[in-house]
Amino acid sequence: MAASSDRILVRVLSGRRTEEGAGVILKRMFGYREVPLFDPFLMLDDFGSSDPEDYVAGFPWHPHRGIETVTYLLHGTVRHEDSLGNGGEIAGGQVQWMTAGSGIVHQEMPLPQKDFLRGLQLWVNLPAAKKMMAPRYQDLKASDIPEVRESGGGSIKVIAGTYGKARGPVREIVCDPEYLDIRLPEGGRFIHDVEPDHTVFVYILDGQGIFDAEGTKFSAGRVGLYGPGRTVSVAAGKEGARFICVSGRPIGEPVAWRGSVVMNTQAELDLAYSELDSNTFIK
Repeated sequence: MAASSDRILVRVLSGRRTEEGAGVILKRMFGYREVPLFDPFLMLDDFGSSDPEDYVAGFPWHPHRGIETVTYLLHGTVRHEDSLGNGGEIAGGQVQWMTAGSGIVHQEMPLPQKDFLRGLQLWVNLPAAKKMMAPRYQDLKASDIPEVRESGGGSIKVIAGTYGKARGPVREIVCDPEYLDIRLPEGGRFIHDVEPDHTVFVYILDGQGIFDAEGTKFSAGRVGLYGPGRTVSVAAGKEGARFICVSGRPIGEPVAWRGSVVMNTQAELDLAYSELDSNTFIK
């Protein structure tokens, strides 16, 4: 029987096949329709394939305003550049946490791989008071991300937030997020306390297991959204499990969303796109 402090899954989603950018085939785990449930998180995409034709068209130049985009590349390489003169490559194990704020135009172009490409992109909303903040990046190499190795064989990479004595390198994010990448061996357990007022979800990358104290089972390719409480408890199945656990403080504001711009009102959206037309979008 679950204790009153246990987080229990209230929704399990299987995602849907989607085509984005110039023809990239990906799996959208949640998006526009689920925004009220996942606040402050707007969207989670799982992209990649063993066939370069599914992804090499990439995500050519496009604008962002009012959000943060978090790219976690699990395997392969993506080349990026933007309207501020930044550019480079994101390789396997690296994270780019981009705060678009007042506006940025960029492109992300996956490079063909001999084996496969796989990555995650999470969109995080910004509150009205921060939507027009100055754009910035937090670029993390794999070696920047602390990894906690448990005695039972599990490991936890801490991208943002804390686990045990480890603190993630992503700092000063408005929604006070935690972003953990967890690997568990067969029968391994993950028990972690989160902020009781934060939204919490898990996305299963590989394997399967039991993801709450009521015995809810599910496997790779699904997102689980937790209800209120403090403790997330997971037990891996026979194949072990790898999953991300993400939490953040809800914003609770209206969402006006068109394309890759997310504001609070339709008037703000109209202004953003009129600025794009008049070449005044970048501040």
